[in-house]
Amino acid sequence: MNMFEAILIGFVQGISEFLPISSTALMLIIQRFLQISIGEDFKLAIETLLHIASVLAVLVYFRHDIRKILSDFWLHIQTRSPRTKTNFHFTLLIMISTIITLVVAHLLEFSLGDNFTNPSTIGVSLIITGLLLVLIEHGLTHGNRSEIQLNWRDAIIIGLGQAISLIPGISRTGSTLFTALLLGLNKRTSLRYSIMLSIPVFIGMSLMKIPEILKSYSETQLHAITAAFITSFLFALVGIKWIISMVENTKLTYFAGFCIALGILTWRFQ
Repeated sequence: MNMFEAILIGFVQGISEFLPISSTALMLIIQRFLQISIGEDFKLAIETLLHIASVLAVLVYFRHDIRKILSDFWLHIQTRSPRTKTNFHFTLLIMISTIITLVVAHLLEFSLGDNFTNPSTIGVSLIITGLLLVLIEHGLTHGNRSEIQLNWRDAIIIGLGQAISLIPGISRTGSTLFTALLLGLNKRTSLRYSIMLSIPVFIGMSLMKIPEILKSYSETQLHAITAAFITSFLFALVGIKWIISMVENTKLTYFAGFCIALGILTWRFQ
């Protein structure tokens, strides 16, 4: 993988990670279309570090919000103050969703095996993602439940929705947003929960893989990893800002059309 390919992969991963267009599917399609060759060990290193770049982008973009959530969580353990209860409760529910996601995702990966990454699966999954986005804007009646009204049942179901996004083509943002809105949560709460939920999941995925990537890499490989990481981080920030704007201004239909068209092409020309 040369420097241009590294920057391209970083761009695709970063800009699409938080947009409802399945970054995994886009990465696989681009690698196949451009015939980008990445060794298995090096591929694992790239994927892990790009997930870390995504987490870092969320931490930077929502640093004030995250600081408040963690502060309230710790204070509530100590004081049980009603003022800190909402963020304490929010954090516990994020933990529940994360556990559900990791368990179900592991079962899905074990049962589907190589079928995860074949063009048919990717094409159909992209079409499903597009249809979910259409329903979000033109089919679902948006609820008015806020963070205060979140419960353990919501956490479990949203965790299941996120686990399904392990299938390339099913967008993590799209599936969690759709699930949350289906449960009657308002747009702001649904989007906030979806983005915050990415933090422990990406950290967990990265920590599990770090022992496998602690190897010696050539100077060229290190330069490629660095370029991909920086590019992914910067464009993940852009992607976060973009998805917030799109959800607030009801413009997810654009992404729906993109997913459906790309899904048909992937399925048709596999």
